Amino acid sequence: MTDREIDHELVLRAQRGDKRAFELLVNKYERKVQRLLSRLVRDPAEVEDVTQEAFIKAFRALPTFRGESAFYTWLYRIAINTAKNYLAAQGRKAPATVDLAPEDAENSADGEFSRDASTPEQELMSRQVAETVNSAMDALPEELRAAIMLREIEGMSYDEIAAIMGCPIGTVRSRIFRAREAIAEQLRPLLGTHKDRRW
Repeated sequence: MTDREIDHELVLRAQRGDKRAFELLVNKYERKVQRLLSRLVRDPAEVEDVTQEAFIKAFRALPTFRGESAFYTWLYRIAINTAKNYLAAQGRKAPATVDLAPEDAENSADGEFSRDASTPEQELMSRQVAETVNSAMDALPEELRAAIMLREIEGMSYDEIAAIMGCPIGTVRSRIFRAREAIAEQLRPLLGTHKDRRW
């Protein structure tokens, strides 16, 4: 059985009233959801509260889940909306800067660079690149920032992002392209690359 098929089976059991099946889904995705929400809500205690609220909302909405998307895609959409609603109720906006967790850095393309950065010059350059990327992301409109975050940091497919953002896949591709171009525009002077090259 694939991961998606296992989730689907657990959802069906949970929809029939099997609380243990939903607990298994919570155990499976709790850390992933917390990591996602920690990029939107900075306070760890608040992240726990919002994560719990997201799972409660998911449990209540479970009868409406039809399996048209993967369970975690549906869950991520609920989690993001819960975080946005929470921040709006607090009179705050989701932060634009994104800090990679160590395990994310290991899996990211620039993880190689950061692990090999042994000289002070390389470390400074690495820090400047990270700050430039964060400030470039700060300046992005929310829909571009969300799309690039889900793609580059969460590693989601275009289909999954389209499902989460509730828009066509072409729109997702366009948003990610525009976000990458905006970030590249800020990185070019730092990296000394020409306009015809992205990085």
